[in-house]
Amino acid sequence: MSAPQLQYDFAGTRALVTGAASGIGLATARLFCAAGAHVAVNDLPGERLESAVAHLQAAGGRAFAVAGDLSLADSARAVGREALATLGGLDCLVNNAGAPLTRTPIAAADLDALSDGFWDRILRINLLSAFWVTHSVAGALREARGAVVNTVSVAGFGGGGSSIAYATAKTGLIGLTRELARALAPGVRVNGIAPGYVNSPWECSFGDVAAAAARDVPLARVGEPEDYAEAIAWLCAGAHYVTGEVLPVCGGMRL
Repeated sequence: MSAPQLQYDFAGTRALVTGAASGIGLATARLFCAAGAHVAVNDLPGERLESAVAHLQAAGGRAFAVAGDLSLADSARAVGREALATLGGLDCLVNNAGAPLTRTPIAAADLDALSDGFWDRILRINLLSAFWVTHSVAGALREARGAVVNTVSVAGFGGGGSSIAYATAKTGLIGLTRELARALAPGVRVNGIAPGYVNSPWECSFGDVAAAAARDVPLARVGEPEDYAEAIAWLCAGAHYVTGEVLPVCGGMRL
């Protein structure tokens, strides 16, 4: 992967990135910190979050942990309130938290595997959490004329993913992105990115994704977390006449 050509100045910017202890979220927090932002880093409580924040701080980043389980409404809203209290406001919200909740893909025909409990948890973490957090910080975003970016998935456009439930939740997140863009306009822009293959620790294994990407993706490689972080940064810092859109970032796999 070539070095990024775009450079961002996030000095004075206040950002909350959810699901940021690894993968796309951590890469986004790292990019924001390196560009001078003050970043609230959210993930589940524990060593992984603490380690991620410690590494960001060791590199000179102005980062702090906001632990919380976003699949619970009260906890998700508390994360938003804590971030606001510490940052003194908010300019950028990255709703990146999500999970497949299965270690192997669930076949589309296996409807019996999609229990009521599974559906409930999938929708809470992959769809409702984005609403709960955004709702909790909406006033601050309006005041700052800020931006929201949701991490969706190419699965949201149809054709699979880790399960029917996951794909459906991500399709819902596309709709939520558009409706929040209406609700928060004109002061706040709300967009999303739809990642394809990602080179990051992910609960669900899809086998040899490097081979699959070489075969099926026009750019012939798996996306790195930094690829997605760049797109998120652009939607936060630039793209001033873009709202309600979900940008596929997938190396052309949907062509």
